[in-house]
Amino acid sequence: MQPIISIQQLSKTYASGFQALKPINLEIHKGELFALLGPNGAGKTTLISIICGIVNPSAGKVLADGHDVVRDYRAARMKIGLVPQELTTDSFETVWNTVSFSRGLFGRSANPAHIEKVLKDLSLWNKKDNKLITLSGGMKRRVMIAKALSHEPQILFLDEPTAGVDVELRRDMWKMVRGLRASGVTIILTTHYIDEAEEMADRIGVINKGELILVEDKAELMNKLGRKQLTLQLQHPLHVLPAGLGGYALELSADGLQLVYRFDTQHEHSGIDVLLRRLAEAGIDFKDLKTSQSSLEDIFVDLVKERA
Repeated sequence: MQPIISIQQLSKTYASGFQALKPINLEIHKGELFALLGPNGAGKTTLISIICGIVNPSAGKVLADGHDVVRDYRAARMKIGLVPQELTTDSFETVWNTVSFSRGLFGRSANPAHIEKVLKDLSLWNKKDNKLITLSGGMKRRVMIAKALSHEPQILFLDEPTAGVDVELRRDMWKMVRGLRASGVTIILTTHYIDEAEEMADRIGVINKGELILVEDKAELMNKLGRKQLTLQLQHPLHVLPAGLGGYALELSADGLQLVYRFDTQHEHSGIDVLLRRLAEAGIDFKDLKTSQSSLEDIFVDLVKERA
């Protein structure tokens, strides 16, 4: 399958000598939702800015739907919608005019029906004649999303789109994102809300200190790197673990009433059945047990720590 975004040996070094991006190779497929995760300063916004033609790369090449983002800027940029982190709007213009003007900037002919649909999808229709200066921060964020969708892009970048916004906007936006993805739009998301990536993404990339350290299908990533744990609530407190249980990865809580056993999801046998038998042989009774699996946030934190 031909990728809709192809990134080859892309890097960025500023005049100060700071290397914001180390050589990156990445392909993003049409219609997928790709989540790019990383701590502050990791290079997420720099990468997006290069793809969108806002920042020039130091080396490498980016193709957006077959168009070089440097040599064929206008054709590439028409394919892309960007919702940036920062709110940048003309405060004294109306919502309708702002979104309509943005469509015209990309050479699209007027299409009031499309603008109306976008505004309604984002619960902005009743604000269409309001000046932006009168809107709340959440409403301004909705306008930024509407501007990005005004020219019907096939690639949509969402750079921390729900940072600091209300729950209602998050709900509306993800409903809209699901609809866009269903229609074939490719979506690249950066977010600090890792639960959003866990729920929405098809694939996940992790970037740290300008290096793309991992790209993986979400389900495979969760399966390969996710850890499971068994938590046992004991009938009676333990002061120390019996010597016969020393070979197990067991952790005893401070009050002695809880045992935690961690095991690898990749192993065919968890060893739980043998552990429970050993506990019974040692006279350790439990009144409850539960299993849980590490979340994407746990995996992300571990990956970044490894590269610190």
